[in-house]
Amino acid sequence: MGMLEVFDRPLCCSTGICGPSVDPALVHFAADLDWLKSQGVELHRYNLAFEPAAFTKYEQVKEALRVGQVACLPLLLKDGQIVSQGRYPARGELAAWFGMTDKQEPIATPAPCCQSGCC
Repeated sequence: MGMLEVFDRPLCCSTGICGPSVDPALVHFAADLDWLKSQGVELHRYNLAFEPAAFTKYEQVKEALRVGQVACLPLLLKDGQIVSQGRYPARGELAAWFGMTDKQEPIATPAPCCQSGCC
């Protein structure tokens, strides 16, 4: 199916979903990566704080860091080619890179109140 490698800026843990103030973008992105993996995509995620050697594996990652410094992170490679820099892409974009459609279920909204005085 393909491979996606995510090169994250320095985070407090492997996903950045920890600590007292969690960035909602990281929560959504982690869920989207889990979904992508469940669809058969090979996934590798590297954190600059814990795995700096991974950032030297590809010349294009080293060059992006040299030019844009940490601002180029997160950087995503699909099958060894840069597909995104400096932002976390949405699930629909991730899906499109692998020829899939985003079949995310819509978030249910509560039914309107039907009894007087309950709202």
